[in-house]
Amino acid sequence: MAAASFFAAGASASPTVGSKQAEAKQVLADIQAIDANLEHVIESYNAAQIKLNSIEAELRVNENRLTVAKANLKQAEAFIADRLVTLYTSGEESTLEVLLGSSSLDDLLDRVDTVNRLSEQDTRIVNEVKSFKAEIKEREARLTLARSEQTRIVGDLASKRDQIKTQLAERQQLLSSIKDQIAKMQAAERQRQQQLASQAETRISDSGGNPTGHYGGVVGIAMQYLGVPYVWGGASPSGFDCSGLTMYVYAQVGVSLPHNAAMQYSYGSPVAKESLQPGDLVFFNGLGHVGLYIGGGQFIHAPHTGDVVKISSLSESWYASTYVGARRL
Repeated sequence: MAAASFFAAGASASPTVGSKQAEAKQVLADIQAIDANLEHVIESYNAAQIKLNSIEAELRVNENRLTVAKANLKQAEAFIADRLVTLYTSGEESTLEVLLGSSSLDDLLDRVDTVNRLSEQDTRIVNEVKSFKAEIKEREARLTLARSEQTRIVGDLASKRDQIKTQLAERQQLLSSIKDQIAKMQAAERQRQQQLASQAETRISDSGGNPTGHYGGVVGIAMQYLGVPYVWGGASPSGFDCSGLTMYVYAQVGVSLPHNAAMQYSYGSPVAKESLQPGDLVFFNGLGHVGLYIGGGQFIHAPHTGDVVKISSLSESWYASTYVGARRL
């Protein structure tokens, strides 16, 4: 997109230059297609990671509770064993029939239940044994299912990671073929970003340092990270991807968001484009990309691999054409 004006300026310099510029524009179009697809794969990777974290947390809880249930069962069975010895040594005929006629511990417990020789405490312990056994069975089944799902998601993550790496390699190869043109564009873009940041800072200053909007203050926080490199899966000042940036910035004001653009779209309430306020989340590319609106028709975002956290305009062709909607938290 930024390449269009850059290459148009010298399009008539010479046939050779013109053909190189046309080639570079085609390469940039190919890279943009890769970036758009990459965003979906990366956000899908982030969603799978969230699911995996949830499963692993559930596994830890279930494993702890299973350990407790087994310990409780062992203690309760020991108590019942002592009581059965007492009943057996009492020599009563009905008790002997129950003990000798049982085919298993469960059968024995069922039979003991029918003998009116158990105290209220004995009855409670018998019921606890049954309850602990049922809980152990249920939790073991849950753990089996969770571990199976965990294995599937780990495999899914590995597959997505391989897709990302493959596309990144292809992207890098394309970039290398026009590295001289890219270097010039990057220098021009850095200068443009300085101007945009200065304009945004002036706008924030004119609003008293706190832009309008319920969470307008996050704009100033996000501005601190302009220039931080894009890192897929990143959610810290050492590197951000798109949803990692919005998640991190909002966490600074006590708002918890998931590390996934599509999931973030389910938070807050919808906002019409003409009613946007600083701090609103803006979404693009079929919910594959998210940014933070800063006012003046602009937003801060972490665009794609090879770029940095920057300011872009909603009116830029790609963002205008892929705009999905906005949410206010």
